Amino acid sequence: MNEAKLHEFMGKLITDLSGAAMVASIVVGEELGLYKAMADGGPVTADDLAQRTGCHPRLVREWLNAQAAAGYVGYADGCYQLPPEQAMALAAEDSPVYVAGGAAVLASLFLDKDKQVAAMRGNGAIPWGDHHACMFSGVEKFFRPGYKAHLVSEWLPALDGVVEKLRAGAKVADVGCGHGASTVIMAQAFPKSRFHGFDFHRPSVDTARQRVSEAGAADRIVISESTAQTYTERDFDLICFFDCLHDMGDPVGAARRAYDALKSDGTILLVEPFAGDKLAENFTPIGRMFYAASTFLCTPNSLSQDVGLGLGAQAGEARLREVFEQAGFTRFRRATETPFNLILEAKK
Repeated sequence: MNEAKLHEFMGKLITDLSGAAMVASIVVGEELGLYKAMADGGPVTADDLAQRTGCHPRLVREWLNAQAAAGYVGYADGCYQLPPEQAMALAAEDSPVYVAGGAAVLASLFLDKDKQVAAMRGNGAIPWGDHHACMFSGVEKFFRPGYKAHLVSEWLPALDGVVEKLRAGAKVADVGCGHGASTVIMAQAFPKSRFHGFDFHRPSVDTARQRVSEAGAADRIVISESTAQTYTERDFDLICFFDCLHDMGDPVGAARRAYDALKSDGTILLVEPFAGDKLAENFTPIGRMFYAASTFLCTPNSLSQDVGLGLGAQAGEARLREVFEQAGFTRFRRATETPFNLILEAKK
């Protein structure tokens, strides 16, 4: 037994356990509006924050003490303060680094623990719709800031000739659209184009339709309940898969259906979690988060469907290239990337 290594590991483990506890604290703070009530950056007492948010003052003080101990808020002379840098991540939903809402995804991992245990002792399957509702809202809030920050300004321009088509008026599919965040963002940026969002999860379809209505884009967006293999619309200039292909039981079948539905000069935009092709390349903070989430969400969902390929969230570019080559595509390249995503382009 190497005592130095033991102490080093215990320090890491305690740090991780503390971080997990803070994730729960973030989820509560986001839902109750505690961070937003501090977003002006001014000093506030626990009693003042409790009054602003309609929460119990003693519990607010304990919550604030945890935030201060973690370095999320500042503390001096009985007052707490949310610095502007932390406010960008915890209070500003329009910020490209807003993560507070997405923490609900991690809450769902704990809430669905019994289902995960049963899956690991059984056939490995947990259908997407069987998860706690906070997972669906958390996925939307986790991915939307990145889409808002990068999709129109960087990802679409990195594709060959796509922006010109969108400006002129293109037909676009968003396969696995979820709550429709990516669909709405594209429709707002390119008013001459028409968009079709497809998702197999009925509650998500209902929410997506609501988001479309709220955005005033119902004349340009149609949301339909359909799997990635069964939608019947054709002749798309652009077909998008945003952070969803690896979740599918039959990604080759989904890519093959996209091949058939795409115009001869059309483009596939594939956005997937950032990953290297070798396991050791993913021994990073991002890699461990995506592997852990994939154990609970992505891979069990794939195993619940026909084929059950189980790509997982860290499939990597080479494995994704194989999927599209098997579907008939002849061109596949990395268009760009972010610390969280690979942005890949496929053509016939």
